[in-house]
Amino acid sequence: MIDLSTDYLGMKLKNPLVPSASPLARNLDLAKRLEDAGAAAIVMNSLFEEEVSEDEERLDHLMHHQEIGHGEASSYLPADAAYKTHLEAYLEQLEGLKQSLEIPVIASLNGTTPGGWVAHARELEQAGADALELNVYYMPNDLSQTSVDVEKRYIEVLTAVNREVRIPVIMKLSSQFSSVGNFVQQLAAAGVDGVSLFNRYYLPDIDLETLAVVPSLKLSSSVESRLSMRWIAILAGRVDITLAATSGIHTADDAIKLLLAGADVTHMCSALLHHGPEYLGEVLKGIELWMQEHEYTSISQLKGSVSHAKAIDPAAFERSNYIKTLDSFHSPDGVWR
Repeated sequence: MIDLSTDYLGMKLKNPLVPSASPLARNLDLAKRLEDAGAAAIVMNSLFEEEVSEDEERLDHLMHHQEIGHGEASSYLPADAAYKTHLEAYLEQLEGLKQSLEIPVIASLNGTTPGGWVAHARELEQAGADALELNVYYMPNDLSQTSVDVEKRYIEVLTAVNREVRIPVIMKLSSQFSSVGNFVQQLAAAGVDGVSLFNRYYLPDIDLETLAVVPSLKLSSSVESRLSMRWIAILAGRVDITLAATSGIHTADDAIKLLLAGADVTHMCSALLHHGPEYLGEVLKGIELWMQEHEYTSISQLKGSVSHAKAIDPAAFERSNYIKTLDSFHSPDGVWR
């Protein structure tokens, strides 16, 4: 009997497949289908700092500017009780998931500043969140800011959240740090319980007809998982925190490679949006079949067995493999080379 269990933020999960933040968590039926397909935990869609701040400004206006000069006209202003904030809706969603599911539910906060909005993390904890994913989405477009300034912002947000909650906190990071390994060490020293590598930023596009800058959403591909694989392999065994892999995990092979590199869990999103919740079960069966064929008895046995520290050729994760990779390319037949 293969033991698929793994440790995630101090929780014992039945397997390493955890759907990441996505619209699937908004719907209780879809979330239940993910659980039935084998999901070991689920990360909720994010609550955004901008939404919380906008609600607070709107409620402040209603509380302090009700008098508009005409009693009859004032009655058209909505009553406070009739307005449901994004936070209230999110808390209801969290409570619904906790009541409907048996697996852990991880709430997600998305923001950029260590402002008052982080105090709401305590309400997420009180509503039953088993852990909190902190997604700091910050674009340093101020050219005077240094890399140290950017890293400091992340640590300040983490510190502010840790003051509010006792549940585990995991930070979802982008790959765009000058020294990923060092920054992860800084976060570990600041009290983070884990990191999720790597966040996938949605990039704007330009409409060539209108010249407008427009949003553009493209689902990930398996190739994107290699960046996470490299850094998780380098960090495995060198930091005592949870390592979660995200972005580009579409197949059982993708998940297995990340586990071999040292990931504790592998997140899935794009593949589930494309194929549906039941696809997670196919990936799980693929992992188990591979483990049987290669005589692994547990996830803990295979996890990290091809990390940087344990790989037959550690240099393959580094620049010394660069020339070999370039030389490995072969043009198709009939193409000049």
